[in-house]
Amino acid sequence: MAIRLYRAYTPGTRNRAVSTFSEITASKPTKSLVAQYQRSSGHNNRGIITCRHKGGGHKRRYRLIDFKRNLRNINAIVASIEYDPNRNARIALLNYTNGIKRYILHPRSLQVNSIISAGENAPINVGNALPLANIPLGAAVHNIELTPKKGGQIARAAGTYAQIVAKEGNFVTLKLPSGEVRMLRNSCYATIGQVGNIDASNITIGKAGRNRWLGKKPQVRGSVMNPVDHPHGGGEGRCPIGRPAPLTPWGKPALGVKTRKASKSSNKFIIRRRK
Repeated sequence: MAIRLYRAYTPGTRNRAVSTFSEITASKPTKSLVAQYQRSSGHNNRGIITCRHKGGGHKRRYRLIDFKRNLRNINAIVASIEYDPNRNARIALLNYTNGIKRYILHPRSLQVNSIISAGENAPINVGNALPLANIPLGAAVHNIELTPKKGGQIARAAGTYAQIVAKEGNFVTLKLPSGEVRMLRNSCYATIGQVGNIDASNITIGKAGRNRWLGKKPQVRGSVMNPVDHPHGGGEGRCPIGRPAPLTPWGKPALGVKTRKASKSSNKFIIRRRK
């Protein structure tokens, strides 16, 4: 993937940086792998806003992604690499030899017409899915299961990967993209390689309207609100927040405070916390 820059012929193009989409090989998704996507715009089942700054945006259809990779010991050919509006990674369409079609996250350097597979005896190649026990030390993996047979939950964003650093007993130790080092069961499946579209972090939106296309609404700073609306609000003109540290709109510490439960059962598997 490459990044395209613009000359500043309008205010919106002054700092705009977009993907060239050079790796995309198909413009329309496979109909059988597409579902209706009804977005909540941040509302819960009672219609109350529980997540602010969401709403609007271009209509989308959801691509059904195979995070489980449960078609084992069957070869598949990479038919195309496609754009997915619901994530910053690209997706790859697999045509299995038994006629089934599936979408997976597109690993970096995986080419069209490549042959990949999943299973305990799959070769150590980019795009193949194996149990962590069968992947060598030092390998980069993505789409990693936290619980066996549940499907990949870790390292699914564009450009992310985790590294296998140790194996002991029934557990494998991984260094995650966040810097956290934790143990997972060696029967959990993972896909070899790094997620593609590694330049996604270099994209610059350029103008407010482009965020509205993505379904993101403007955020208002707490310091310009009234005291009744935000702990930072009130005062005359531009004044400091008047608190020892920044707070959320509901009065809880906003920066540098750990929010993970101290009694969480999986704490025993974490060797080093994320930064």
